[in-house]
Amino acid sequence: MSRIDETIDFVPVRIAVLTVSDTRKLEEDRSGQTLVERIEAAGHLVAARQIIRDERAQIAEQLRAWCADPEIDVILSTGGTGLTGRDVTVEAHRDVYEKEIEAFSIVFTHVSMAKIGTSAVQSRATGGVANGTYLFALPGSPGACKDAWDEILLKQLDYRHRPCNFVEIMPRLDEHLRRK
Repeated sequence: MSRIDETIDFVPVRIAVLTVSDTRKLEEDRSGQTLVERIEAAGHLVAARQIIRDERAQIAEQLRAWCADPEIDVILSTGGTGLTGRDVTVEAHRDVYEKEIEAFSIVFTHVSMAKIGTSAVQSRATGGVANGTYLFALPGSPGACKDAWDEILLKQLDYRHRPCNFVEIMPRLDEHLRRK
């Protein structure tokens, strides 16, 4: 069963928060702020924060820039995961991924079903890895950000979480890029 092993030291990770919106400003960004507060409360570091328009190429460019930054371990984006014509965050993430974490969307849907029922089918939350960096695209509502963080990411980004977690395999995410 899932648990925190208190005999192991906590390892903070550096997390960038990207809000995708055509209309929000920083002072109105409730979803991004929700993530920032939870990241800091968990003991992690907010490495960067930005708001960007719903433009696939711009989103992918920002994701790639952050993936190339050695001071960023994880990228959380919020917004643009729905079904409308302007919702292109998932496509931008997939333009960047080397590997997709398919189970993230499955587990997120399971968590969402318990909160919002069948409305969970309208989310396309996704996760992946690129250049040794984890990327997660979350819906744009504060509630969905809370659910993703509280039920999945809080645990998986805690090095003490057992039986396994994302942090313990971070040093090996880019092993295919290193010389043998």
